[in-house]
Amino acid sequence: MNSQFFLLYIDPGTGSMLFSVFIGAAATLFFLARAAFLKIQLLFAGKKAREALKAGRKKYVIYNEGKQYWNVFKPVLDEFEKRQIEATYFTSYEDDPVFSSNYKFIKSEYIGQGNKAFARLNLLAADIVLMSTPGLDVYQMKRSKNVKHYAHIRHGSGDATMYRLFGIDYFDSILLTGDYQKDDIRFLEKARGTKEKELVTVGCTYLDELKKKMDAIPKEENHTFTVLLSPSWGPSAILSKYGEKLLTPLVETGWNIIVRPHPQSKKSEAEMLEKLTEQYKDAKNLIWDYERDNIFSMKKADIMISDFSSIIYDYTFLCDKPVMYVNAELDLRMYDASEVYNPDGSEKRIWQFTTLEKIGIELKSEQFDNIKDVIQKTSDSPELAQARAKAKAEAWMHIGDAGKNTVDFMIKKEGELECRL
Repeated sequence: MNSQFFLLYIDPGTGSMLFSVFIGAAATLFFLARAAFLKIQLLFAGKKAREALKAGRKKYVIYNEGKQYWNVFKPVLDEFEKRQIEATYFTSYEDDPVFSSNYKFIKSEYIGQGNKAFARLNLLAADIVLMSTPGLDVYQMKRSKNVKHYAHIRHGSGDATMYRLFGIDYFDSILLTGDYQKDDIRFLEKARGTKEKELVTVGCTYLDELKKKMDAIPKEENHTFTVLLSPSWGPSAILSKYGEKLLTPLVETGWNIIVRPHPQSKKSEAEMLEKLTEQYKDAKNLIWDYERDNIFSMKKADIMISDFSSIIYDYTFLCDKPVMYVNAELDLRMYDASEVYNPDGSEKRIWQFTTLEKIGIELKSEQFDNIKDVIQKTSDSPELAQARAKAKAEAWMHIGDAGKNTVDFMIKKEGELECRL
């Protein structure tokens, strides 16, 4: 083959990456040019014109990166609307429910995905930006010089250190679901020499919203015993690690089996999911659940099987039913938890793993072939119920008030920022 061909050939993966970089750079240049143009306008405009241009600055901005996080932000938006306070809501979900919510005080806008969204956010002018997206100032999403305060809101009740490395290091504040999450963040700040963040326990907006929705679901008639398999994603997660070794004996029980893959699996493990879906396409008692809300599957389930996914706590706290977990050996090296829980070879372990051992029942891989007997012999107990109640009290504080507490914080913080000017 002609050597010139090799010089000109770019493999599809590299080409896709280069195209993404090109689009991101182009979008960034566009917004930089736009920002420069606005600065020139401010320089030469009269006083009234300058004031009009500066009026484009936003007080409260909320950013939602995807459909699975709508429940995180809805209670916050509802509270702003209730108080008749204007807030700006940017979303990277084109069919976001916000567009059909008839808010009067929430100004909503779809800003695209990936680099297009980051380019817009990187040049934002706002007092406070609230988001559940981690990785600020680590990857493509940079701190804007025209944003006074970045707040990160937790979208789950598990450990705050279970983000990929440096996920929350560069926020100004972290809104927590429970006080127990504070100590580990402080440890990381000291270990890394990063600025101390404001840590405020507001509760869990996500669980508050799910509870409201779940309470409204009517009780199922003619109920059949149902097992919900709800894994995390990645090579250590039970669906990708065990696949048919677990699914086949579950299907053979004759019970209703609901498999709810992690949302990231559709992006990162699509081939694995397609293979399993095809393999069990004739299994009438197996359902694949990809709905945005997980409450319908959780409401139906009599027991959940999972791994290290935080959905275990959603199910435990909302349904108060037993859970089984497969002790997948999660490699913590890519997570902040690796620096908190094993910085010197110690055996300290993260809250959600130690708590799981108290509220759940371990399912070993060698038990898969007899899984029906194992589940039938698994019974709830006063000890498990008590452990579930204790975990709920620690991880899901201020139940029902997280939206109110979040808006209280944002308004208070905005007032403090104004006073500093």
